[in-house]
Amino acid sequence: MNPGPATDADSGPKAKAAAQKAALQLEALILGLLVEADGDWVSGQYLCGKLDLSRAQVLARIDSLRLVGFPIHASPGRGYRLEGFPDSLGQQQVDPLLATVDLGRWLKVHDELDSTNDEAHRLADAGAAHGTVVTAEPQTKGRGRRGRAWVSPPGKNLAMSVVLRPKLPPARASELSIVAAVAVCEAARELGAEHAKVKWPNDIECEGKKLAGLLAELRMAGDEVSHVVLGIGLNVNLAPEDLPEELRPLATSLSMERGEPVARSLACARVLGALEDWLEVHELQGFEPVRERWKELSSTLGRRVRVEGNHALEGEAVDLEPDGALSVLVGEGQRVRVVAGDVEHLRTV
Repeated sequence: MNPGPATDADSGPKAKAAAQKAALQLEALILGLLVEADGDWVSGQYLCGKLDLSRAQVLARIDSLRLVGFPIHASPGRGYRLEGFPDSLGQQQVDPLLATVDLGRWLKVHDELDSTNDEAHRLADAGAAHGTVVTAEPQTKGRGRRGRAWVSPPGKNLAMSVVLRPKLPPARASELSIVAAVAVCEAARELGAEHAKVKWPNDIECEGKKLAGLLAELRMAGDEVSHVVLGIGLNVNLAPEDLPEELRPLATSLSMERGEPVARSLACARVLGALEDWLEVHELQGFEPVRERWKELSSTLGRRVRVEGNHALEGEAVDLEPDGALSVLVGEGQRVRVVAGDVEHLRTV
C-alpha cells in the first residue's frame, strides 16, 4: 500500500523540530571543543574539519551560542576562544554544557518557588520523565534534612530537584542518597572545591564548613517505587556577607573554595553529569562500588561523633554498612547501627 507523498502539515513541525535538535547538537559539539581548549584559541578551519561544516555554518552556531550568553571571542588568524560561561540556569545555557542522556534534558526554570522538591513531585505525579529537573531562585520555603530551612539568596546558588524513576525495590531506595552524595562531592571537587568531603549521610563539606545539602524523598505506588525526587542545594557564589553572622563560620561555597566565581550553568551541568554517571554505576554494578567511593570521600569515618536522634549516642564512626547505615563503635566494642539522625563531628580518633 502506497501512503502517498508527505504533506507540509506532516513534515513541517517535525522537520523544524529535527533541525532545531541538530543545531543544538552542533552547538554542544562546538562548545565542547572550545572547552577542551582550556582558554586557548581554536581555529575555524579546525572546527570545520572536525565537524564537517562550512565556515558559514560554524559562524551561525557560534552566533547562536553568543546570543544565549556564551562569551566567545573571535580573532582573525587565530580563531575562536571561550572566555567564560553564562551564569543563567536556563535550558539554552545549560543544555550545551550537558554530557548526559536523560538528566537535565527537561529543565523547568522558575523565578521563584516555595520548594523545588514540591514542584518536582507535582510534575512526577503528572508523568514527568526520569531526569526532569526543576530549578528556582529563590525558594521561599526550601527545606533541608529534618525540615530545616535552606538559606539561598537569589542569583548566588544552585537549588534544584531531579525526578528519578529508579528500577529498585523500596528497601534499596535509600541507597540513592549515598549515590547522590558521591556524585555531588566529586562534581564539587572538579569545580574547584578540592577539599570537599561527605559528612554522613549526605552533606558535602569542606574542612567542616557546609558546601551542599541533599534531600531525597520517595513516593510509592502500591508496593513499588513511583519516583524519587532528589533535592540538591549547592552554594556556588555565596559570599560570607550573604549569610547571617551566626552562619558565616559554618558555610562555604565553590567561589570561596576556588577563589573566583563559578558559573552556575557549568555547576548545574557538572553536577547532573556526575549524578548520571554514578546512577549508571549503581544500576549496573550495585551499591558496593558506590559505598567504597563514599568511604574514600567521607569526613565522618574515623572520627568521634555525637548522634542526635531517637536515641542519642557518642562513639567512633567506623564504617558505612552495606545498606547505607552508619556503624558507630560505642562502649566496650559494641557497634550500633545508625539509620537516621544528626551527626556532629567531635574530634579525630
